[in-house]
Parts: sequence; structure tokens; C-alpha cells
Amino acid sequence: MKQHSGTYRSILFLFINLFTPLFGTLVFANSTASGSNYTSQFVVPFSILNPSLLTDSTQLKSSTDSIIPIGPSKKMTDSITVSMQQTKWISDRINAKLPDSIVNYQKKNFLRAGIEWFSIQAIPASVNYFIRKDPVSHISFKNFFSHLKFSAWTWDDNLFATNQIAHPYHGQFYFNSFRSNNFSFLQSTLATVAGSYIWETAGETEPPSINDIINTSFGGTILGEMTHRLSHHVLARPSLTKGQRNKKEILAMLINPMNGLNRLLDGRWGNTTKGAVIDSSLVHTEVELGIRRFDAKEHNVLSRGKNDIYARIKLIYNNDDVDKKKPFDDFFLNLEIGSDDSSMVNAVNVYASLYGNRILSNLTGRHRGIVSAHFDFLRNEAFYYGSQSINYNIFSNYNISKRTKLTTILGGGPVVLAAVPDPYLHFGESRTYDYGPGADVRASATLSTLNRFKFGIDYRGGYFVTISGNKSHHYLHTASTSASVRIWKNFGVNLYSGYFRLEGHYQDHNNVNKDYPFIRLALAYNSEY
Repeated sequence: MKQHSGTYRSILFLFINLFTPLFGTLVFANSTASGSNYTSQFVVPFSILNPSLLTDSTQLKSSTDSIIPIGPSKKMTDSITVSMQQTKWISDRINAKLPDSIVNYQKKNFLRAGIEWFSIQAIPASVNYFIRKDPVSHISFKNFFSHLKFSAWTWDDNLFATNQIAHPYHGQFYFNSFRSNNFSFLQSTLATVAGSYIWETAGETEPPSINDIINTSFGGTILGEMTHRLSHHVLARPSLTKGQRNKKEILAMLINPMNGLNRLLDGRWGNTTKGAVIDSSLVHTEVELGIRRFDAKEHNVLSRGKNDIYARIKLIYNNDDVDKKKPFDDFFLNLEIGSDDSSMVNAVNVYASLYGNRILSNLTGRHRGIVSAHFDFLRNEAFYYGSQSINYNIFSNYNISKRTKLTTILGGGPVVLAAVPDPYLHFGESRTYDYGPGADVRASATLSTLNRFKFGIDYRGGYFVTISGNKSHHYLHTASTSASVRIWKNFGVNLYSGYFRLEGHYQDHNNVNKDYPFIRLALAYNSEY
């Protein structure tokens, strides 16, 4: 196996040398400005996200639905108070020209952010050193200075889930140590890169890892901003009693532990005055529970397939419907778990807008061009796959009739880094997958009609060249069709069929093709708030 890391070393070395002197002055300027500025509009979202991933299995509720349940035993004064809170909440969403996710406590706290940022490194390092007594934690100044060299950067041999899930999740703590202390998206992103860089050079005796700094920084930023916004969305919902406020705080803390910790330290936990949050976003959530049938060996899903139970959560966040899109005005989360033999977590996908505007205004329909960041983790009985990528997408909406709409998406762009299985690779103790950059394309079309039926088709293709692993290149093809029907109120039935295929072409070994055909049938529940 050869390590073709020269290009990545050059990029990382240049970036770090430019980044380090700027980090202390640019990133942590002691300003009291809010970290995000977004216009509030209460409108039907024109989402960056693939509409075929949601169904019409519900008639969308108004924003006043299910905010606070009021039974007949409530006192009239309580009902009036709740109504006033709901009215103010809706008014803020519709009319108030306020930055998104405003809190009354907005002063940047660099000292506390720095302590939390450092603790995220110090705690696992201390556990490795004092409890696990791991030899790689016994780093010396000699190790540290050797890691600063351009030639020190290499590729590690960690397990697939460690590199593709654990490192991005750890990175979101770096991100939110600053984001929850009122720093901006960009400043928190740079803090995430710095945290990963310090860990790679000073956290262990092993050489700094190229794949770790990419996965931790890129994935950590995506997961970090997503959890930051979702936690603020939860906190912005009105509540009357202390118990209701505490439930919101607990849920928000589970989503974003760093923000929950800082609300406790500030005395904002459950505080309706000091801890008030205004958020202009809408969140559409669909929960599925169903049965899937697949066949990773015989390629005959109908007669030779296996059955298992799966659950999936699909979430669309939309901040506004203005023509100009800012980072994370829209994002999509897909989380799928199941009982097959590969792993409990079968898919984690996060797609987020970075920038967008209205295009092709002279053509029929409504069109928007959006740059998006993508985090993908896929694991099934046939193969596993993980990547981070940047796409440019053209989203188009067409009103075919009063009750029928067609939405299409066409996009593509570079894959920063992909991890794909390699049956011939045994690198170190546990790595059996190749690393490399590449490119991907995405296309989909969705037809919805009568506020009850939806039909969709989706394709994604990718091409990746190995730079760490056996000399090879890989193709990924995923195609699926879907049909959804709303059967009663918020409940619906979803039916999917699809095909995943990963092709590995090796210079010194036989080619390997892995296929995963599937059929899914699920009961779905939709909500919007």
C-alpha cells in the first residue's frame, strides 16, 4: 500500500500557516455583535433539500397548533396568558425584523469559550493518560515539534465508524464551545479547525492525520451548526409553566450539550426573560417505522431477500424563503437505524445550504442556485461509505395546476474526501477502506398532487480516486423511487424501492462490485412547527 498524501499535505500546510497567525486576531475579536443575521419571514419554505425525502402524508398545521395543550380544566387566566404568548410568538415570526435565533444574552465570552474548547481536548487526553494508560497519550515536546513538520502528516488506521462518525461528532463540541458563547458561524468554524489541529499535533504521539483534520473540521462544522440551530428552535417555542420550560431546556441540551451547559452557567435555564430566544425557522419532521427487504448476496430481493425492521427520522429546517440564502438557512437531516447485521446506524445524511440566490428568472417556474455542504455516512450489509462534499444545485419549482406541483433538483461538485471499502487492504490494526477525493452528481424529481399523493425519483452518482490505499478508483450509484399517500390527518404510508451499487476498480487486484437492492414499506407521521 502507498500513501499518496503530497497534495493533501500541501493544502493543509498552506492553510494552517495562513490560519494560525489570523486566528487570534480575526476570530476572537472582542465584539458584542450577534453571530448570525437572518431575516424572519413566515412563509412556505422553498427548500434546498430533496422534496422526495418528505411526503404529503399530512396537511400542514398552522404554527399555533399543538404549541401548548389547553384542557377544559385550565383557568381562564392561564388560557389568556397562553393565547398572548402564542400571539406574540407568531407575530415575532411573521413581522419582526430580527436576527435569527436572537437571545437576550449576546455578549461574546472568549474566556469561557476558550476554557470549554480546551477542556474538550484535555478531558479525553486525561482519560487516555491516567485511566486507560494508553502509550500514544504520552506525548513529549519532541513529538509535538516533529508533528509541526510538513512531512509529518499521514493517514491513520482507525475504524471506519471512528473516523467517519466519532471524529465529526467530537468536532461539533469544538464548534459549539464558541457558537454557544455567541461567536459567529465563521469564527466557530475556525475554532473547530484549530481544535482538530491542536489535537493532531499535541494530543497523541502518533503522527497527525490528514483524514482526521478533514473529518473533524468539515463534519464537526456541519453537525455543530445543525445542533446549534435545532436547539435554539426548541428553546424559542412558547411555554407557560416551569415544567414545560424545563422540558424544552432538557431537549435542547440533549441536542446541543454545550449550549445547555452555558445556559445553566448564565442562569438562563428556564428563564423566560433573561433566557428568551426568538427563532424564525420552520421545522418539518417525518418519523417512519416500517419493514425493509433487501438482498446483498443473491441480488434477488423478492424471492431471496431478508427482512428487518427499520426506523427513520427525516427533518427539514427552513429559516426563510428569501432569494438570498446564507449558511444553514436550510438544512436536511436523515437518520436511519435498523436491525440488519451491518450496524444499528445505517445512514446519517446532513445537507446544508451555504449560499444561494434566485436564477433563471426569465424561464417558466421558480429557480434557485444553491451551494451546499454534504455529510454522508452509509452502512449496510453490502458495503459502507462516508464522505464530505460541496455541491452546486439548481432547484426548480413548477405549478402544473392549482393542486399539482413538480420540483426538480440537479447538482454536483467535488467530494473533499470519501472513504470506501477495500477488501484487499489491511492497513494497521483496523483499517480496511480506501481514502480519496472525487466528484458526485445528484438529480431528482418529485410530483405532488391533491395534497395527498407524492411520487419521486432520485439518483446520486460518485467517482473517487484512491490516494491512501491500494491503487484504485471507485464508482457509487444510488437510485430510488418513492410513493407516498396521506391516509388520515398527520399519518401516511410510504413505499420505496431502490438500488445501491459500489464498484471498485483495482490496478493490482480483481475488480469488486457490491450491490444492495431494497424495498421499504413504512407508516409515517408528519409534523411541522
